[in-house]
Amino acid sequence: MNEVEEKSKDTIKFTSEKLSVDEVSQLVISPLCGAISLFVGTTRNNFEGKKVISLEYEAYLPMAENEIRKICSDMREKWPVRHIAVFHRLGLVPVTEASVIIAVSSAHRAASLEAVSYAIDALKARVPIWKKEIYEESSSSWKRNKECFWATSD
Repeated sequence: MNEVEEKSKDTIKFTSEKLSVDEVSQLVISPLCGAISLFVGTTRNNFEGKKVISLEYEAYLPMAENEIRKICSDMREKWPVRHIAVFHRLGLVPVTEASVIIAVSSAHRAASLEAVSYAIDALKARVPIWKKEIYEESSSSWKRNKECFWATSD
């Protein structure tokens, strides 16, 4: 298969279902590529000394999908990447489960590694996704994403 026969693709998905690293990585496989880089963000069990039992995510989907498409376009301008997949979980995400998976394929590792790092940083800074931490002692707290452009400095 040559480059003309394989069109680059961007796959974006928001879901309340459990995310699968295998499913997402399969979407970016290409015979033209020698590298697939992944970022998997998971729910950890603690934050500032509190025991976290799960996270809850909400998103403004039309804007979130549009912003991720812009991030994919930015990545293509900066690096020679072939396929991009960005999956984000919505609703409750228990400890150890994935909240976000980003996969990028490219001919060589440097491009995919740099692009996937850029993607998660840009997603956290620009995409309207909100996270609530749910603590063991039955309290919860919506978290301000300090990376997002609309956050104000305290």
